[in-house]
Amino acid sequence: MTASTTRRTTAARSRIAAVGTIAVAGALLLTGCGDQTGSKDAGGDSTSKSTAPLADKLPQAIRDKGVIKVGSDIAYAPVEFKDESGKTVGIDPDLADAMGKQLGVKFEFENGTFDTLLGGLRSDRYDIAMSAMTDTKDRQEGVDSATGKKVGEGVDFVDYFTAGVSIYTNKGDDQGIKTWADLCGKKLVVQRGTVSHDLAKAEAKKCPTGKTIAIEAFDNDQQAQTRLRAGGADAGSSDFPVAAYAVKTSGGGNDFQIVGEQVEAAPYGIAVAKDDTQLRDALQTALDAIIENGEYQKVMDKWGVAEGAIDKAVVNGGK
Repeated sequence: MTASTTRRTTAARSRIAAVGTIAVAGALLLTGCGDQTGSKDAGGDSTSKSTAPLADKLPQAIRDKGVIKVGSDIAYAPVEFKDESGKTVGIDPDLADAMGKQLGVKFEFENGTFDTLLGGLRSDRYDIAMSAMTDTKDRQEGVDSATGKKVGEGVDFVDYFTAGVSIYTNKGDDQGIKTWADLCGKKLVVQRGTVSHDLAKAEAKKCPTGKTIAIEAFDNDQQAQTRLRAGGADAGSSDFPVAAYAVKTSGGGNDFQIVGEQVEAAPYGIAVAKDDTQLRDALQTALDAIIENGEYQKVMDKWGVAEGAIDKAVVNGGK
């Protein structure tokens, strides 16, 4: 999701900073769906409650359950997606597994469309939302980025990664697109509710009369990619790691290309309800612990995204 230095939020922000080339282990398929059918996957085995070093940091109710329910759009490779066996894999599940070992719980991922995750958090369907979600002031304050109106009490974020937004086109057919301004008069496909979507709407308002951006938004990024691949659009936009992964894997690397530079570098955050401060602080402590013990860096290196790594967990660092 890029073009100079502009970005999944209001007048433009993302679901990603210049992240290095995505290194993929094996031929992982871009599968999974963005519905809310309750598809579940634990974030891996974790240390027992009795031996986990940070178990006492968690709210008692979660310690008793031994599970943190995670709302996630599990169709956003390589951040979270289903592998060929149907297991939830990616950057977020690996980080959740590492934090779970510190906290003595399992992180259980439940599939949902991206733009419904915060609603699911508000209704207590999930304990947290972890889905390449950009930490923004609007989300912190419960403001609809499209209308500027208050729609809820907002959430707190524990920031764990940095990323920007990229534009991609069919390979060998860049349509002359290098920047977001070049999208005027073009058709763009995006995932609904993302920074790419917000950025496209903001850019469309700047276009000359009669030459706006035709935006088609989908439930998940894979649907947008399918439309572009079939020739139904001129370009697509998503967070840089996702765009780079699609460029590397789709059609054996023959379908897409990234054009221009990524923009709107901003932090990804784990979303937690405003009144759930104990859980928020436990997650921050666990994230700092895996940064300190090296497990965090192992995940970054595994997925080839070390340039988006952070060195300290921050709460509500988004602008």
